Amino acid sequence: MIARQNRTFKTQEHAVPGGGTRSLAVLTVALFLSYLSVAMPLSVIPAFVTRWPGYGNALAGTAVGCAFVSTILTRALAGGFADRRGGGISMRIGLTLYALASLLCLLPGLAIVPPVAAFCVLIAGRLLLGVGESYTLVGMHGWGIALSGPEKAGTVLTWTGAAMYGAFAMGGPIGLAVYHASGFSALMALCAALPCLGFVLIRSVPAGPLVSGERSSFWPVLGLIRPYGSVIALQGVGFAVLGAFISVYFLHRHWHHGGLGLTCFGLAFVMGRLLFGHLPDRLGGLRVALVSLAIETAGQICIAFAPSPSLALLGAVFTGSGCSLLYPSMGVEVVKRVSGPMRATALGGFAAFQDLSYAVSGPVAGLVSDRFGDRAMFLLGAVCAAAGLVLVTALLARGRRVPAPADDARI
Repeated sequence: MIARQNRTFKTQEHAVPGGGTRSLAVLTVALFLSYLSVAMPLSVIPAFVTRWPGYGNALAGTAVGCAFVSTILTRALAGGFADRRGGGISMRIGLTLYALASLLCLLPGLAIVPPVAAFCVLIAGRLLLGVGESYTLVGMHGWGIALSGPEKAGTVLTWTGAAMYGAFAMGGPIGLAVYHASGFSALMALCAALPCLGFVLIRSVPAGPLVSGERSSFWPVLGLIRPYGSVIALQGVGFAVLGAFISVYFLHRHWHHGGLGLTCFGLAFVMGRLLFGHLPDRLGGLRVALVSLAIETAGQICIAFAPSPSLALLGAVFTGSGCSLLYPSMGVEVVKRVSGPMRATALGGFAAFQDLSYAVSGPVAGLVSDRFGDRAMFLLGAVCAAAGLVLVTALLARGRRVPAPADDARI
């Protein structure tokens, strides 16, 4: 399925003629359709796993979060591949892995093996899905920036996030509806078909140029992006908890429409990107992140202490609004500090911080819930968002003393 991409090297980066907004729009639609295969099972997996005797929230959180472990371990590999071979090939590999992973996750729903074996197969499929996510997202970042030019890196990151969280907004209720109507295997069959449709769509997108130049080791880049990635990791706890457990949170309180939690989050997230996506470039990523983290903190507290489902959904809206601009805000800061030949590697490492947050947050939040009650999960998200707020404040203070490096001083 992997198409051959024309490899062109350029030392000066410019947008590809005819490859800008239209191609980015096609990539965004393809990512949206494909990312539904990631989003739709998120609310379903906890309910599916916990119906097995002896399988609680901790194991359900592990099934959700393990995909992010494999993503973490392969982000740098995918970034280096995209820098060397191009984002187009990387994205095609990722979409192929999405489809294969969904087919593997289909098997536990057939109930042909005991729960222990079914859980192991589910974990294997989720791990493969995580590898696909590395190659898909890093590939789109690299491909989109190569086509649009580095000066529009913030736009590429904004559109990428809009596609992802638009998928989350629709994926939650669709996934639950398909699961309740047709079962887990039918849901995973649909998840396998959607990346194939995305693969067909991106065939019309031209190849982006590969940027020549010296490629340094990943470790100096990691040190450079660490503070910005740490902000993303702290921000990601609230989303990970909401994504994995909001439906269970509603269920335990005998509230209806738990799937709307992800919808409210996703719609607020996408609207924030559409209405305010230009702010990181205009005001600076750190300033935007400062306000965003304060809003996310308020949203997590609102969910934790909500006396009714409407207030819990309002907290999901606040959380989505707060999370909306954080990734492009910190991503713009990263792009400013790395050279073209290392851009996909840097963005891959940067995204790995978010993946680490998602991987750890699921099982940890499940353990916290089992020990202290499910309200404590959202308080954990609020504390982490507040810690990110403190870190951004420190980065702002340091930025006033140490400006971003000049082009020839970037790694």
